[in-house]
Parts: sequence; C-alpha cells; structure tokens
Amino acid sequence: MWNILILIGGFFPLIFGANYLVDYASSLAKKLNIPNIVIGLTIVAFGTSAPELIVNLFAAIHHNSALVLGNVIGSNLFNVMMILGLSAIIYPLAVKSNTTWIEIPLCFLSSVLVIVVANDILIDGSNQAIISRTEGIILLFFFIIFLVYNIRAMLRGEISDEVEVKDSSVLKSLLFILLGIVLLVIGGKAIEYSAVEVAKLLNISDRIIALTIVSVGTSLPELATSLVAAKKRNTDIAIGNIVGSNIFNVFLILGVSSTVYPVVVSQESNIDMLLNVFISLLLFIFVFTGRGRRIERWEGILFVGFYLIYIVVLLTMKS
Repeated sequence: MWNILILIGGFFPLIFGANYLVDYASSLAKKLNIPNIVIGLTIVAFGTSAPELIVNLFAAIHHNSALVLGNVIGSNLFNVMMILGLSAIIYPLAVKSNTTWIEIPLCFLSSVLVIVVANDILIDGSNQAIISRTEGIILLFFFIIFLVYNIRAMLRGEISDEVEVKDSSVLKSLLFILLGIVLLVIGGKAIEYSAVEVAKLLNISDRIIALTIVSVGTSLPELATSLVAAKKRNTDIAIGNIVGSNIFNVFLILGVSSTVYPVVVSQESNIDMLLNVFISLLLFIFVFTGRGRRIERWEGILFVGFYLIYIVVLLTMKS
C-alpha cells in the first residue's frame, strides 16, 4: 500500500516541479533580456518534457530498460489516443500546413525509427535486441534537426513566439528554480523506485506499469494543456502540443536514456511499438480524410476506443 501511495504521490512533486521550473526559469530569462523565441524553444519546450526525462534518467541509471522504453512508448500512445482523442471530441482539431507536412510525418518517422533500432534480433539476427549508445546519439541528432526546424519556422513567423512569462524578482525566480529541480528529483526518484515495487506487488511486469500508470502520470501536463486549448478552440496548440511531445519523447528522452545506458528491448515491447506506428500512421491518415485537414469528433472517439481496448488487453496479458 505504501508503494502505491508513493507511486501516485510522486507525480505531484514531479508535475509541480516542472511547472515551477518552466515559470520561474522563463521569468529569469526575461529579466536577462533573453528573447521569447529562445525561451519558448528551450525552457518551455524542455520543461514540459521534464517529467518523462527525469523518470527515464533514474530508470536508465538503474538499468531498468522496461521502464525507460515503456514510459516513452506509453506516453506517446496516451498522447495520441487519449489526449488528442478527448481534445477532438471536445472540438474538432484543425491542423495548419506546417504541422501537417512536417511535424506529423516526423512523428510517424520517430515511431518507425524506434521499432527499427529496437529490433536487432529480427534485422541483424542478434541474440538480444538493444538500443545502443550509438543509436541513442543518432536519435539525439534527429532531435537537433527538429530543433533547427523549429528555430527556422519561428524566424519565418510560422510559429508564434509569444510566451506568457511571470513577472518575478531574480531572487524569487532562483529560489523557485531550485525548488522545481528538487521536486523533480524527488518525484522522479519516488516514481522510479515505487513503480518496480508496485509491479512486484501486483505480479505484473515493469513494462505494463510503465505503459499505464507511469506514462499516464508523466503525460498529465500535456493532457491539461491540450484539453484547455481544445475547450478554447485553440486547435493548433492542442494538436501541436501532442505531436511535439511525441517527437521529444523519442528523439530527446529515449536518445538521452539510451546514451546513459543501452536499453534492452523485450519481444513483448514489439506489440507496443507496432501499435505506436499504427496510431501515428492513423493520425496522418485522419488529417487527410473528411472535410479539410482536421481530426473529427468520430475520429477522436475511435482513438479513445482503441486506447481503452489496448489497456484491457495489456492488463489481461500481465507480462
């Protein structure tokens, strides 16, 4: 029972820590006359991915490959099927051209790339499937390309560079940045430790815990952002937030994690990675069907239905 409470409770300092880090690091950057474009591309973008990154760093340090890969793939599946699905149900999501032609295909590419680098057994005939440090560095190079694309898009005015920034003193900003980092470390360590213990308690694998509770918890910031954006009919934000997060998860977070320590891939994980490819492809197809480039309500319902079926099947398998 204590481990379950620690696991659930760990998400509070993790998410609050990420919010403090983003808000007050942005405020400090503004005081130092750093342009909004830099704040948006660095502090805000990296800060919103901090929960997944911190949990994965602890998992990589302790060589828990199931938690590393499960958190990334689970977050991506939850992002598209549940968050985008629910957002589209609230209000159909229109997609602008640069997201359609660049970010959504790049999201699909990232899902394909993961399954390629994670299948040494099928592709090379190796005895064990591993995402090596070299492959992790390759993923990070893809992340740099994505970052350069965003910088160019912002400079051309294709992406808004307006970021809401708190007006706080330098001392207050520094104190809350430190608090944010401390909370992130506490939350990440609590989740990484307790997830393993809860898996043992419930007699299920670390993979399933990572694909369900851990990935859902670390995706809560994206859930809140996209649902609020959909309610306000800011559909670009709702879908851009999710697509960008999925690209970050694969290229940055999995790249960093596998560079810290190679990720051993179980054969069962191929099911999750194949579903990730299918869902990413389905997202691409939905954008080009129906009336204009948008995700309709019925397509959102389909996404949510797929996710619920997947979770039922996953918990039934227990491996």
